[in-house]
Amino acid sequence: MSLHINARIGEIAPVVLLAGDPLRAKFIAENFLQEPQLVSSTRNILYFTGNYKNKRVTVGASGMGCPSIGIYSFELYKEYNVDCIMRIGTCGAYLPGIKLFDLINAERAFSESTYAKAAFRFPDDHFYHQGKAYAVINETAKQLDIPLITGPIHSGDCFYTSNTGLPEIATVNNLLAAEMEAFALFANAKQLKKSAACLLTVSDNIVTHEQITPEEREKSLHVMMRLALESCLNLD
Repeated sequence: MSLHINARIGEIAPVVLLAGDPLRAKFIAENFLQEPQLVSSTRNILYFTGNYKNKRVTVGASGMGCPSIGIYSFELYKEYNVDCIMRIGTCGAYLPGIKLFDLINAERAFSESTYAKAAFRFPDDHFYHQGKAYAVINETAKQLDIPLITGPIHSGDCFYTSNTGLPEIATVNNLLAAEMEAFALFANAKQLKKSAACLLTVSDNIVTHEQITPEEREKSLHVMMRLALESCLNLD
């Protein structure tokens, strides 16, 4: 086991879906996996391993923000030899034409975060997805006829801010939406030479002020969940 995950070696599958919310991970495990087993519950950050159409998959939680996903994804890659992590989460759209429940596959993540510089001396303010998971998600979406938006996103450090309007990093780089974790995930994957992708459901629009309910955030993201799991089937 690692410092923050108490699963035994071998209990975590090579492909992991990471939700921010432990209850979302639990919902996916109970509703999509066959014979899911709870393999870690340290700090109530739940991890389940089971089968999706005979593909062994682990579903777990990352918590919120770059430091939190930075810890969990690093330990999954390093201590449990995970090959691929797909973050499955929600985001706030920066463009008025992006609708609630639209799906975004993050091509790269920009951030003001110092995570990558502090951890690995990477000076970059953005990282691309790593490995082939991004392309596999795109191809799987085509096969399933699921509309998918691709492009750059913003991994912000602050959920609450006194600033009004969109952040400068978003307007300068034409970013699609805001979330808080992909930057650190992609940085870890780059450092450790692993695969990482980030698939997001639009839960609110920062421009139009539309938003889904907390209950919908937890349980009504079925299209994203199905696409992520079906993509796992197409990973070698």
